[in-house]
Amino acid sequence: MKVLVVDDEPDVAALVGIGIMHARPNYAVVQCTSGARALDAIADERPDVVLLDLSMPERDGFSVLKELRDGGNDVPVIVLTAKGLESDKVRGLELGADDYITKPFGHNELLARLDAVLRRYRTGTSGRRSPPFILGALRIDYARRRVTIDEREVALTPTEYNLLYQLVTNAGSVMTHQALLAKVWGTEYRDEVHYLKVYVGRIRNKLEPEPQRPRFILTVRGVGYQFAASADGAELPG
Repeated sequence: MKVLVVDDEPDVAALVGIGIMHARPNYAVVQCTSGARALDAIADERPDVVLLDLSMPERDGFSVLKELRDGGNDVPVIVLTAKGLESDKVRGLELGADDYITKPFGHNELLARLDAVLRRYRTGTSGRRSPPFILGALRIDYARRRVTIDEREVALTPTEYNLLYQLVTNAGSVMTHQALLAKVWGTEYRDEVHYLKVYVGRIRNKLEPEPQRPRFILTVRGVGYQFAASADGAELPG
């Protein structure tokens, strides 16, 4: 496993790298101290996961993350946010971050986040033997991990695909917030409902003709979400 640490503070990047390699001797850690060089470093090093500081001069982590996702790169990204900046966490998730961790953080917390993100990535990229799922214009080829709408391929990150997979394979049934969080993010995330709201919004924006009037992923207010059992789904009351 290779971890790329992008932080404009060399001492912080070095300390993070030492902590990771001490606990995970089979991991390699590469450091990049500039947001301006981050995309080149990702292309050159091909890391398995990126730790990306959001608050960097010249070019911040938000613009790096946006360009990365707009370019179709689905490498797992954990953003590093400043304490108390809740808006940064939400914005990072909306731009396609897989997780966040707030500075200052302990090595055990960081390792737990790394393990969780890598576990989701491996699950999301593994092949499935089930036949394709088809609902109206939507088709999901599990074996190829390929999602299309009207034969147009939809690019999903591993976390987005994992969430969609859980909803689709339980189509017609209500899945609670806690159940989805536990299955997709892990049991330690059962109370992080905002993760779901952000990721459901991202998937709707990619799948739904009218994201504000969803036909596929339906909201059961105060409970969770349900994937429509028919192509003419409607928002459920709650």
